Amino acid sequence: MSNLVGKIAVITGGHSGIGYATAVKFKELGAKVIITGRDEESLNRAAATIGATAIKADQGNLKDIDRLATQVKDLHGTVDILFINAGIATFAPVEETTEDQFDDMMNINFKGAFFTAQKFIPLLNEGASVINLSSINAYAGMPNTATYAASKAALNALTRTLSTELAPRKIRVNSVNPGPTKTPLFGKLGMPEDTIKEFSTAMENRIPLHRFGEPSDIANLVAFLASDDASFITGGEYNIDGGTNINPVLA
Repeated sequence: MSNLVGKIAVITGGHSGIGYATAVKFKELGAKVIITGRDEESLNRAAATIGATAIKADQGNLKDIDRLATQVKDLHGTVDILFINAGIATFAPVEETTEDQFDDMMNINFKGAFFTAQKFIPLLNEGASVINLSSINAYAGMPNTATYAASKAALNALTRTLSTELAPRKIRVNSVNPGPTKTPLFGKLGMPEDTIKEFSTAMENRIPLHRFGEPSDIANLVAFLASDDASFITGGEYNIDGGTNINPVLA
């Protein structure tokens, strides 16, 4: 069983959804956990419930990323696990996607993730683990996801490149690609509620396991990749989607 006793873990966007479930899992396995988020109230509430340290930071703001790295260094000196989880999604056809929507998703999902990784590299211990939260949308070709998918495809490219750059320090870098998962993000796709309900039903029918993933499902995989049990795993992308990728994508 994975063991994270004594490990220092940082989770961006750790106050809800997959990030929150992962923070809970990390704590159960013995890690000291730092979570970040933009909403100070929900961040502090989550940290108090989990027993984690809260640092308010927006992954889309480079000054916040700089400050986050400095605060973590002041608190712990070094880091063993970095889970770059924060992200946003707005689904729309290419012809209806606005520049603001494009910039917001790229800024948080890729640019922010890139510079979070960059700023934490000096703090990572030898043998540390970096996990990027991506998505099966990175290559699924699902309609209305072009910008979101591109941001996650870019993140997976970063995973591959960074894994080779950090290999001399035995630092492992991997991506986790969830399929449909029950998280607050799913309700913030910019679609009417009835459309989301129809979409959810149609998607569930196409998932071979006939259910959406739970945040805890994803957290279990992230915890494994963060642990020494995964010491020979780097540069990989791991689908966790109930078999969604087996079936044709929604059209």
